[in-house]
Amino acid sequence: MSESTAPIRQALRDALPGAMKARDTPARNAIRSALAAIENAEAVGVEPTDDATAGSEHVAGSAVGVGAAEAQRRELDEDHTLEIVSAERDERLAAAADYRARGQEARAAELEAEAAALDAFLC
Repeated sequence: MSESTAPIRQALRDALPGAMKARDTPARNAIRSALAAIENAEAVGVEPTDDATAGSEHVAGSAVGVGAAEAQRRELDEDHTLEIVSAERDERLAAAADYRARGQEARAAELEAEAAALDAFLC
């Protein structure tokens, strides 16, 4: 991880134990989800190989050798990381509106609380 990707991700990681200790379920859920979304955005897709000799003779499509299946992860800049967290917040607000329209106030309030927890990292 480079220095440019650290601030919001580190802020999320630093806030997670506090949310867990405080038993702040909406904040805990939102922070975990945001961190997972960031990690997923950094993942690099694996290209399938057409080489019939590559892989194990015992398991089709497996990689052989130390580090053979390792792929370098993408480095996200701070702007892209902020976009991901903002999208997570926006998804929660949209889902809360849908739940409220269907009369499910409790679930809508949970999602709005999660969105508010993410807002703290976007300001």
